[in-house]
Amino acid sequence: MRRKIIAGNWKMNGTVDETRQLLTSLLLALPSADKAIVVVCPPYTSLAIAKEMLNGSAIELGAQDMSHHLSGAYTGEVSGSMLLTVGARWVILGHSERRQFHAETDELINLKLKTALQLQLTPIVCVGETLEQRQAGQTEEIIGRQVDFCLQNISSADLRRTVIAYEPVWAIGTGKTATPEMAQEVHQFIRGRVSKIDSSVASILPILYGGSVKADNAEGLMAKPDIDGALVGGASLKANEFLAIVNAVK
Repeated sequence: MRRKIIAGNWKMNGTVDETRQLLTSLLLALPSADKAIVVVCPPYTSLAIAKEMLNGSAIELGAQDMSHHLSGAYTGEVSGSMLLTVGARWVILGHSERRQFHAETDELINLKLKTALQLQLTPIVCVGETLEQRQAGQTEEIIGRQVDFCLQNISSADLRRTVIAYEPVWAIGTGKTATPEMAQEVHQFIRGRVSKIDSSVASILPILYGGSVKADNAEGLMAKPDIDGALVGGASLKANEFLAIVNAVK
């Protein structure tokens, strides 16, 4: 049985002091993570304080991105090994905002995925279609291509250590959310696509839903058979809302 994962993507939010305040609230209310694996992904500047606060707790630490380079003259980039030194064990790759605002391609995300796996980081690989693509009936074409290219030349052993997040671009930060039925349909498609690589891995692969996940829709989404948790954006910045999403796991 696949264990649920609830990951909070804080995006470009949270000073060190704000990080301390939010984590204090989460730690007080979440003494254990029996229901799900809980991960928070603060900005790079807050990773060190987050590591200090989360040490020995039920909450795991992740980052929002990383370079595919191990080191070198890449101004402004952060390597996977740097993430490890500040306690991160998870990393989000290929978020739609990285694709949109930083022109990240599936090929680049594939390189980042290989580097993350090489360094023993657990990657959360994001895929998703735009509103225009959905309205044009291209959802499966777009998602299929993203899955194929992002996972290209990834071994079955490494695929077992990978997480996929379906984030419809039209539902991120818009307040719009795919219905549980809509999300389940795409999650089922993704699992079927991965089964072409390795059917035994596809059956255990965690696939998260992201896109305006809130306390009032989380339970319905995660009740679907192929939805294994949530990648939470704005709601992860509010302790009560994020905890309610964690508690929505049955």
